Amino acid sequence: MSRAAVPGLPSRYPIGEQLPALYAEDDFAQRFTAGLDTVLAPVFATLDSLPAYLDPRVAPADFLGWLASWVGGVHDRRWPEELRREAAVRAMELHRRRGTKRGLVEALRLVLGVGADIGGDGGAVWSRESGAELPPAPAAEFVVRVWPDRAATVDADRVRELVRDLCPVHIGYRVEVLPGPPAGEGG
Repeated sequence: MSRAAVPGLPSRYPIGEQLPALYAEDDFAQRFTAGLDTVLAPVFATLDSLPAYLDPRVAPADFLGWLASWVGGVHDRRWPEELRREAAVRAMELHRRRGTKRGLVEALRLVLGVGADIGGDGGAVWSRESGAELPPAPAAEFVVRVWPDRAATVDADRVRELVRDLCPVHIGYRVEVLPGPPAGEGG
Protein backbone atom coordinates (compact mmCIF):
# COMPACT_ATOMS: atom_id res chain seq x y z
CA MET A 1 0.00 0.00 0.00
CA SER A 2 1.21 3.49 -0.83
CA ARG A 3 0.91 6.56 1.33
CA ALA A 4 -0.24 8.42 -1.79
CA ALA A 5 -3.59 6.64 -2.02
CA VAL A 6 -5.04 5.15 1.13
CA PRO A 7 -8.54 3.83 0.39
CA GLY A 8 -11.21 5.02 2.83
CA LEU A 9 -8.90 7.35 4.75
CA PRO A 10 -11.10 10.16 6.07
CA SER A 11 -9.87 13.73 6.00
CA ARG A 12 -9.42 15.30 9.41
CA TYR A 13 -10.07 18.68 7.80
CA PRO A 14 -12.97 18.26 5.30
CA ILE A 15 -12.96 21.18 2.89
CA GLY A 16 -16.74 21.07 2.45
CA GLU A 17 -17.28 21.92 6.12
CA GLN A 18 -15.00 24.94 5.82
CA LEU A 19 -16.81 26.51 2.85
CA PRO A 20 -18.95 29.62 3.33
CA ALA A 21 -22.61 28.97 4.21
CA LEU A 22 -23.60 29.76 0.62
CA TYR A 23 -21.98 26.45 -0.49
CA ALA A 24 -22.94 24.33 2.51
CA GLU A 25 -26.16 23.14 0.79
CA ASP A 26 -24.69 23.05 -2.75
CA ASP A 27 -24.51 19.37 -3.77
CA PHE A 28 -21.92 19.97 -6.53
CA ALA A 29 -19.60 21.95 -4.23
CA GLN A 30 -19.81 19.28 -1.54
CA ARG A 31 -19.09 16.43 -4.00
CA PHE A 32 -16.24 18.39 -5.60
CA THR A 33 -14.58 19.15 -2.27
CA ALA A 34 -15.12 15.53 -1.14
CA GLY A 35 -12.98 14.48 -4.11
CA LEU A 36 -10.29 16.91 -3.01
CA ASP A 37 -10.55 15.52 0.53
CA THR A 38 -9.81 12.03 -0.83
CA VAL A 39 -6.67 13.33 -2.55
CA LEU A 40 -5.50 15.48 0.39
CA ALA A 41 -6.28 13.06 3.26
CA PRO A 42 -2.95 11.15 2.92
CA VAL A 43 -1.07 14.46 2.79
CA PHE A 44 -2.73 15.67 5.99
CA ALA A 45 -2.19 12.29 7.68
CA THR A 46 1.51 12.39 6.76
CA LEU A 47 1.95 15.97 7.96
CA ASP A 48 0.08 15.24 11.21
CA SER A 49 2.47 12.38 11.95
CA LEU A 50 5.65 13.99 10.60
CA PRO A 51 7.62 13.48 13.85
CA ALA A 52 7.04 9.73 13.51
CA TYR A 53 8.47 9.80 9.97
CA LEU A 54 11.65 11.39 11.32
CA ASP A 55 12.16 8.87 14.15
CA PRO A 56 13.98 5.78 12.80
CA ARG A 57 12.44 3.59 15.51
CA VAL A 58 8.90 4.05 14.12
CA ALA A 59 9.35 5.51 10.61
CA PRO A 60 8.04 3.55 7.63
CA ALA A 61 10.64 1.05 6.45
CA ASP A 62 11.11 2.77 3.09
CA PHE A 63 12.16 5.99 4.87
CA LEU A 64 15.05 4.40 6.78
CA GLY A 65 17.65 4.75 4.01
CA TRP A 66 16.67 8.36 3.49
CA LEU A 67 16.95 9.12 7.22
CA ALA A 68 20.33 7.41 7.48
CA SER A 69 21.60 9.40 4.48
CA TRP A 70 20.89 12.66 6.32
CA VAL A 71 23.65 11.91 8.82
CA GLY A 72 26.05 9.83 6.74
CA GLY A 73 24.73 6.50 8.01
CA VAL A 74 25.41 3.09 6.53
CA HIS A 75 22.31 1.51 5.01
CA ASP A 76 21.85 -1.70 3.05
CA ARG A 77 18.43 -2.91 1.88
CA ARG A 78 19.63 -6.53 2.29
CA TRP A 79 19.69 -6.11 6.07
CA PRO A 80 16.68 -7.06 8.17
CA GLU A 81 14.43 -4.11 9.03
CA GLU A 82 15.38 -4.23 12.71
CA LEU A 83 19.08 -3.84 11.84
CA ARG A 84 18.34 -0.99 9.40
CA ARG A 85 16.42 0.82 12.16
CA GLU A 86 19.27 0.33 14.66
CA ALA A 87 21.82 1.56 12.10
CA ALA A 88 19.74 4.67 11.43
CA VAL A 89 19.32 5.36 15.17
CA ARG A 90 23.07 5.03 15.78
CA ALA A 91 24.16 6.72 12.53
CA MET A 92 25.24 10.01 14.11
CA GLU A 93 27.16 8.23 16.86
CA LEU A 94 28.94 5.99 14.34
CA HIS A 95 29.59 8.88 11.99
CA ARG A 96 31.18 10.88 14.82
CA ARG A 97 33.60 7.96 15.39
CA ARG A 98 34.21 7.27 11.71
CA GLY A 99 37.88 6.64 10.95
CA THR A 100 38.72 5.60 14.53
CA LYS A 101 39.42 2.12 15.88
CA ARG A 102 36.41 2.26 18.18
CA GLY A 103 34.13 3.45 15.36
CA LEU A 104 35.28 0.64 13.08
CA VAL A 105 34.81 -2.02 15.76
CA GLU A 106 31.30 -0.75 16.57
CA ALA A 107 30.34 -0.55 12.89
CA LEU A 108 31.56 -4.11 12.24
CA ARG A 109 29.60 -5.39 15.24
CA LEU A 110 26.41 -3.52 14.30
CA VAL A 111 26.45 -4.02 10.55
CA LEU A 112 27.93 -7.52 10.16
CA GLY A 113 27.44 -9.03 13.61
CA VAL A 114 31.12 -9.82 14.03
CA GLY A 115 33.53 -9.18 16.87
CA ALA A 116 36.62 -7.23 15.90
CA ASP A 117 40.03 -6.22 17.16
CA ILE A 118 42.15 -3.63 15.41
CA GLY A 119 45.92 -3.90 15.61
CA GLY A 120 48.51 -1.41 14.46
CA ASP A 121 48.59 2.34 14.52
CA GLY A 122 47.99 3.07 10.86
CA GLY A 123 51.33 4.76 10.35
CA ALA A 124 51.27 7.31 13.17
CA VAL A 125 54.51 7.86 15.11
CA TRP A 126 55.68 10.43 17.61
CA SER A 127 58.52 11.18 19.94
CA ARG A 128 58.30 12.14 23.61
CA GLU A 129 61.43 14.27 23.36
CA SER A 130 61.56 17.65 21.68
CA GLY A 131 64.18 17.82 18.95
CA ALA A 132 64.89 14.08 19.05
CA GLU A 133 65.45 12.11 15.90
CA LEU A 134 62.29 10.80 14.34
CA PRO A 135 61.45 7.19 15.12
CA PRO A 136 61.60 4.74 12.22
CA ALA A 137 58.58 4.91 9.93
CA PRO A 138 56.00 2.28 10.86
CA ALA A 139 54.07 0.19 8.42
CA ALA A 140 51.22 2.33 7.12
CA GLU A 141 48.65 -0.41 7.57
CA PHE A 142 46.57 -1.89 10.33
CA VAL A 143 45.19 -5.36 10.89
CA VAL A 144 41.49 -6.01 11.38
CA ARG A 145 40.87 -9.33 13.11
CA VAL A 146 37.24 -10.44 13.01
CA TRP A 147 35.37 -13.45 14.36
CA PRO A 148 31.76 -14.60 14.51
CA ASP A 149 29.80 -12.86 17.26
CA ARG A 150 26.11 -12.28 16.49
CA ALA A 151 26.56 -13.72 13.00
CA ALA A 152 27.13 -17.46 12.53
CA THR A 153 29.90 -16.92 9.98
CA VAL A 154 32.11 -14.10 8.77
CA ASP A 155 31.88 -12.91 5.18
CA ALA A 156 35.42 -11.62 4.60
CA ASP A 157 34.46 -9.75 1.42
CA ARG A 158 31.76 -7.77 3.24
CA VAL A 159 34.23 -7.04 6.07
CA ARG A 160 36.76 -5.70 3.54
CA GLU A 161 34.06 -3.63 1.85
CA LEU A 162 32.93 -2.06 5.14
CA VAL A 163 36.52 -1.42 6.31
CA ARG A 164 37.34 0.17 2.96
CA ASP A 165 34.31 2.47 3.30
CA LEU A 166 35.02 3.49 6.89
CA CYS A 167 38.80 3.72 7.27
CA PRO A 168 40.87 6.74 6.21
CA VAL A 169 41.76 6.48 2.55
CA HIS A 170 45.52 6.94 3.04
CA ILE A 171 45.88 3.94 5.37
CA GLY A 172 46.19 0.36 4.20
CA TYR A 173 44.61 -2.54 6.01
CA ARG A 174 44.61 -6.31 6.16
CA VAL A 175 41.66 -8.46 7.28
CA GLU A 176 42.13 -11.71 9.21
CA VAL A 177 39.18 -13.98 9.94
CA LEU A 178 39.50 -15.91 13.22
CA PRO A 179 37.36 -18.85 14.37
CA GLY A 180 36.67 -17.12 17.71
CA PRO A 181 37.81 -14.19 19.85
CA PRO A 182 41.53 -13.98 20.54
CA ALA A 183 42.67 -15.04 24.01
CA GLY A 184 41.66 -12.41 26.56
CA GLU A 185 39.07 -10.72 24.30
CA GLY A 186 35.79 -12.27 25.48
CA GLY A 187 33.95 -11.19 22.31
